[in-house]
Amino acid sequence: MKRIALLGSTGSIGTQALDVISRHPKEFSVEVLTAHNNADLLIEQAKKFNPNVVVISNPEKYEYVAEQLKDEMIKVFTGPDSLKDVVEMSSVDMVLGALVGYAGLAPIIHAIEHDKIIALANKEVLVVAGQLVNNLLKKHPKSAIIPVDSEHSAIYQCLQGEIQCGNKAEKLLLTASGGPFRGFSAEQLATVTKAQALKHPNWSMGAKVTIDSASLMNKGLEVIEAKWLFDMPAKNIEVLVHPQSIVHSAVQFEDGSIKAQLGAPDMRVPIQYAFSFPERLKASYPRADLFALGNLTFEKPDRKNFRNLDIALSAIEQGGNMPCIMNAANEVAVAAFLKDEISFFGMSDLIEKTMQHISFVVEPTLQDYVETHEESMKYAQSLL
Repeated sequence: MKRIALLGSTGSIGTQALDVISRHPKEFSVEVLTAHNNADLLIEQAKKFNPNVVVISNPEKYEYVAEQLKDEMIKVFTGPDSLKDVVEMSSVDMVLGALVGYAGLAPIIHAIEHDKIIALANKEVLVVAGQLVNNLLKKHPKSAIIPVDSEHSAIYQCLQGEIQCGNKAEKLLLTASGGPFRGFSAEQLATVTKAQALKHPNWSMGAKVTIDSASLMNKGLEVIEAKWLFDMPAKNIEVLVHPQSIVHSAVQFEDGSIKAQLGAPDMRVPIQYAFSFPERLKASYPRADLFALGNLTFEKPDRKNFRNLDIALSAIEQGGNMPCIMNAANEVAVAAFLKDEISFFGMSDLIEKTMQHISFVVEPTLQDYVETHEESMKYAQSLL
């Protein structure tokens, strides 16, 4: 029985993870559930899955959650430090990092320092502080990261057996659906709305990730994440637009062979794989019918109209704290777009201006990342 702490249990990844756990009650149990604001869903989840601990990180919601769970044998905590406290519990075997954005960094670092196995869906952890995280993993070899993003899970699966035999990858092929605006002209993109952007053609995701997908920023973040996860230079990571979302990603090896992982677009599959690794558990999720699909197509991304991809590649090429600056500005830009305060192209403008303004640090410490994030957020908000 693997006891799991779900950081961000009320979000898209968290709710799908709980569905996976409910299908395999003999293999997995819920030890910790956490949320920031969605108190009602957190309470509902707690009553159903009976965790040892619940965290509502917004202190204003603490009394309400505690009152609703007072008759349950469940401990209730609050405050941002509580997320770090729960991941070090000896009763936790695995931590699912499913928080949104920069907020996931501190608890994941704490989990590594306490030798936890991490199923990572929060890509911003590696985007912001990939080198720091990798250095920590070397100091804590009992800890490990198993990726949950469908693209990185696909690469992780393709590398199984190859790494053990010493077979090296020469290129990673990251696929992208192209989002809801694939094929749009600059004139069309200038007037798109958040309602349009939130209608992803293939995946069901949270609002932040969905907007990032529409702007191709999500793919830029994934390139950075892949660099740190698989020790691959960003120049050797290629993005392919694959509208069918059946090939989740692929690896090209030194002999020219390409291995790809295919499946229906369902996030429960990579979540379950991360939970059960190295085993594969039987599941009744939808299967990909290649005969019904008929064709699988690939095309180059439109880098002219979707500038965020190159912005992200520029950030990782510069290194240091630049990806942290970019990520903070992007969080502000996406939040503003969702409030109709900025245009689709305005998001890219805001990110670029912030990257040009904030002081560059070549070898940042954890404190440098904290200060960079705060300074970048404030400056980006001032640009609005």
